Amino acid sequence: MPLRLLIADDSEIVRVAVRIFLKDKHEWEICGDAENGQEAIAKVWDLSPDVVILDLSMPVMSGFEAATEIRRIAPSTKIILFSVHDVPTTSSEVGADAFVSKSTSAEELIATIERVTGQSQ
Repeated sequence: MPLRLLIADDSEIVRVAVRIFLKDKHEWEICGDAENGQEAIAKVWDLSPDVVILDLSMPVMSGFEAATEIRRIAPSTKIILFSVHDVPTTSSEVGADAFVSKSTSAEELIATIERVTGQSQ
């Protein structure tokens, strides 16, 4: 069974880019995407992803607020905060498993997903 990922970012370009970066990982499946934190929470309920890649700055509900709620409703789901901002010290306080800056390489995002899911080589 493939590893299921949900991409939550208010930028369609970012969501598409992440899909492209991860397309060669055949053992992974992008099960959905969301434009804001509230939609991400609804998709976690509906799709049961293994990993949520979650932008911090989104309309309706921020990534921090969404991460807190996702951790409450789906405690085994891995949460990777994904932002243009520096690593926030509050990431672990909202239950995030990791943080990846959007300014890093696609390989860093892939390595982080592998690390938090125990798929590291």
